[in-house]
Amino acid sequence: MLVHVVLMRFADPSNAPEAARRLLGLLGRVPEIRALEAGLDVTRSEVSYDLVLTTRHADAEELAAYQQHPEHQALGAWLRPLLVDRAVVDHLVP
Repeated sequence: MLVHVVLMRFADPSNAPEAARRLLGLLGRVPEIRALEAGLDVTRSEVSYDLVLTTRHADAEELAAYQQHPEHQALGAWLRPLLVDRAVVDHLVP
């Protein structure tokens, strides 16, 4: 199983809840997503990101298909201009 983790920092953190709502809406609409979680930061420390997205995929090919899916592309077009930073980690779990 491949786990895809994205940390997002928004220019305006008040956009994070709407982003989380839209990200959660991908579940069931993008077949390459096996599981999806979106969480908002609660501590608001100086090193915190505003939102974390975690998706699970069977393998790297399934992750690539998810990233190219029209629903993901449309959401990304809305989301990317709102971000000032993001970090990604893709890791394997048994």
